[in-house]
Amino acid sequence: MPQIKLIRAYDQAAVKRASGYKILVDRLWPRGLAKADLPYQWWLKELAPSSELRKWFNHQEERYPEFKQRYLAEIAANPLSAAVLDFISLCLQSEDVILIYGAKNEQHNQAVVLKAWLEQKLE
Repeated sequence: MPQIKLIRAYDQAAVKRASGYKILVDRLWPRGLAKADLPYQWWLKELAPSSELRKWFNHQEERYPEFKQRYLAEIAANPLSAAVLDFISLCLQSEDVILIYGAKNEQHNQAVVLKAWLEQKLE
């Protein structure tokens, strides 16, 4: 059964190896990576955390619980959320969906929050 997976953009071998629909979920392009070096089908920057929230969080792990709450509120208020959910649901009928992110911390980042939100909504 197809599933939603997370892969860090800087693990280029894993991104290239992964089979599925690849979505970059960062608002900004991952620093130091050429666009030609990152295979992806969709850059979903519109559903990424706002610049204000991203700058406030600044990858400080102690801020993650509040970041998660604030990011979920942004997703809920985003008019594209329903369409994104529908599209990902369609993709999952035939293939994995790979969420690609740039953060160093693999447990405390926006892709983890987005994946959990998608899985909860798709149950």
